[in-house]
Amino acid sequence: MSKPVAATKRRKTFGQWCKSMRGQQIICTVTFLILPLLLLFTFTYLPFFKMVEFSFFDMRYIGRRIFVGLENYIDVFTRDDCFRALLLSLYYMAGSVVQMALALLFATILSFKVKGSKFFRGALYFPCLICGIAVGFIFKFFFTHGFVLDTLLSWVGFDVDTLPYWLRDESINNIVLVACSIWKYVGQNIVMFIGAIASVDSTLYEAAEIDGANAWHKFKDIILPSIRTIVVLNLIISVSGALSAFEMPYVVTGGGFGTSTYFVIMDKLAHTDQKVGLASAMAIVLLALIMIVTFAQKAAEKWLNEREDRTPRARRKTDPNTAAQAASARPAHAE
Repeated sequence: MSKPVAATKRRKTFGQWCKSMRGQQIICTVTFLILPLLLLFTFTYLPFFKMVEFSFFDMRYIGRRIFVGLENYIDVFTRDDCFRALLLSLYYMAGSVVQMALALLFATILSFKVKGSKFFRGALYFPCLICGIAVGFIFKFFFTHGFVLDTLLSWVGFDVDTLPYWLRDESINNIVLVACSIWKYVGQNIVMFIGAIASVDSTLYEAAEIDGANAWHKFKDIILPSIRTIVVLNLIISVSGALSAFEMPYVVTGGGFGTSTYFVIMDKLAHTDQKVGLASAMAIVLLALIMIVTFAQKAAEKWLNEREDRTPRARRKTDPNTAAQAASARPAHAE
């Protein structure tokens, strides 16, 4: 009885594999990825791992290293200048909330038919195109006592001698710097919000208008639920920027008069005082804080989504087919 002969599949040689379509795809992919991955590792991952290593040493850029363990991390929360800089970030976090509110307001207005909307979109986004150092110098001369702002106020009746020193008075100078940051970065949020609002189905607005919904109801029940993901993304970016604010206090006041933010203190410790280990620990702590804030915001968003999904009324709001009815479910008011 003869045995069945199984068809044997010949394995390709390396040369045949290189000439095949699959082999050429893999070779091209690996070839084009080698240089970018090498640059990414050399200038991103390797410095990061070295920074983590430096954070456990008392060291300068040149000289002997002394292993101190977690002492640098303890100093971040016990030194007056480092901890005060962390508290100062609360000013910029509050400013990020104001920035988000202004961006939502302007984006909602400019997303509809408004005379000169294209001009105002460009004007509001223009500060984002200016270098942060240049913006700092602009506001440095604008707020210097006796210069532009004081001159403008004197024209409307204020006495220049009674006006405060906007950049020296510690009760208002941080608020002034936060306002400068809002002016520079609000345009970025506006552009993102306008793009998100443009993706909302226009028939929802038409149906809501027919049913008598006013502007506030359309914003609260149609626009805001539809762009919630972009709102959370902008909030994460804004809070991260608040924790790492650097340009305005560094250029405008040089970190003086109680305006030294976390990044300004880190720069001073690393480049002026040559405390590389402590500055590296501050950078690691900042990274951890940004990650904690990001995860907290994402967890809060997930919790709110799950809570709304369990509510039938909220489900009707977020359903694209019934969003207009939800917006018009209340009595109409004058816009």
